[in-house]
Amino acid sequence: MSEFAVEVRVVPRAGLLDPQGNAVEHALRSLDFKEVADVRVGRLIRLNVEAASAEAARERAEEMCRKLLANPVTEDFRVEVA
Repeated sequence: MSEFAVEVRVVPRAGLLDPQGNAVEHALRSLDFKEVADVRVGRLIRLNVEAASAEAARERAEEMCRKLLANPVTEDFRVEVA
């Protein structure tokens, strides 16, 4: 078994309302960052996962996302294993 650093990025699905993203976009524009558009706010989750291989660590992290870390109805996730 080895330990793998895993990063999970979770963001609201495209087309769904993102109130936090809308608030950040509005705040940036009010600070004169007029070039900003379509802000989506998500979260980054870092994990250390013990597994037999990087692929096994990825599969476990994806399972964690489906069961807890992301809402599969409203959010998309991406798993990266280092």
